[in-house]
Amino acid sequence: MQHATQVDLTKRILSHIDDKTTDLASDVTRNPVQSYTCPDILAREQAVLFRDYPLLMGFSCQIPDAGDHLTDNKTGLPILVVRTGDGTVKAFLNVCRHRGNTVADGCGRVRRGFVCAYHGWVYDLDGKLIGVPDERSFPGLDRDSHGLRELQAVEKYGMIWVKPNPKGSPIDIDDHLGGLGPELGHYGFDGYHHYETRTIRRRMNWKIGIDTFLEPYHFAVLHKATVGPIFIPNLCLFEGFGLNGRETLPRRSIEALRDQPTDTWDLIPHTAIVYQLFPNTAFVMQADHVETWRMYPVNGRTDECIMDLDFYTPEPVASDSARGHWDRNMDLAIRTVDEEDFPVSENIQFGLPSEAQDVVTYGRNEPALAYFQKAVQKALA
Repeated sequence: MQHATQVDLTKRILSHIDDKTTDLASDVTRNPVQSYTCPDILAREQAVLFRDYPLLMGFSCQIPDAGDHLTDNKTGLPILVVRTGDGTVKAFLNVCRHRGNTVADGCGRVRRGFVCAYHGWVYDLDGKLIGVPDERSFPGLDRDSHGLRELQAVEKYGMIWVKPNPKGSPIDIDDHLGGLGPELGHYGFDGYHHYETRTIRRRMNWKIGIDTFLEPYHFAVLHKATVGPIFIPNLCLFEGFGLNGRETLPRRSIEALRDQPTDTWDLIPHTAIVYQLFPNTAFVMQADHVETWRMYPVNGRTDECIMDLDFYTPEPVASDSARGHWDRNMDLAIRTVDEEDFPVSENIQFGLPSEAQDVVTYGRNEPALAYFQKAVQKALA
């Protein structure tokens, strides 16, 4: 984040502390319960948000060298992302053009290309079909038209996005980020390192998974034994960027900046900055690491989601003491979110169909939450 932005945000936070205020939405927002329970709305979300919008697949560091690849099935389509021989990133449907088996599983590195485990058809790193056992049994086979089906992909700011729709238009990631691109680029994610990914499955709508990251109103009550003592409850800054948003959550330690010259202010160690990257990622810039929480609906289930927590560090983990430090950070994230937030989220989901209420209410002190839900509605309109 640029220093001028850090100074501006810090001044706003200190002013809120002095005035005992927070950033506010223009009004109370009421979202129909059906947003979280209606199968038709979910079907529309899966068809639009998880097909036609670029989805964050991970950081560049996860596939640094030629032949490095990762796979992802959580959109409901099998996706393969690979770094090619010339260093670019490409994405394909992970489907052999012979009988439809996957050509790669998990993540790893291949040298020559991808070999289907069913009949041995071979595809190079650019997705071209380069090997067909007993090819004489396929007279007239045109290799050029039987390569892996390519998806739109882009790598920028140390991150990789893919549009799952095989007929999708090219990705303009700066347009999609709505002006956030240079700010994200300023962090230098090209130099980060992937530490761990954990996959979590919960009985709640995928949007409720995002919701829990978008307001600190609950910190003092729900997180009183974990992060509650670290952060200032019910105080946040918010700014929208197109369909995306930035929420700044100040730590109590930010008070120490009052006595320092503004040209030395470093906001990052005194906050958690949550970027809601549309449609499905809560991107958390912590004091010394990055967490991305990528949420996906389970196909056809309004009340179930699956998510990946990806944990990235600015330095490679080269010692047991460093590993212990990052394990403790991961443990705090899991204890806070998966053991405190998500059980409450499941309770919310369980109660929504009871007809106790027709709408879910977001207070003016929850501006990021209201903005995200309106962004979803806008994209589906």
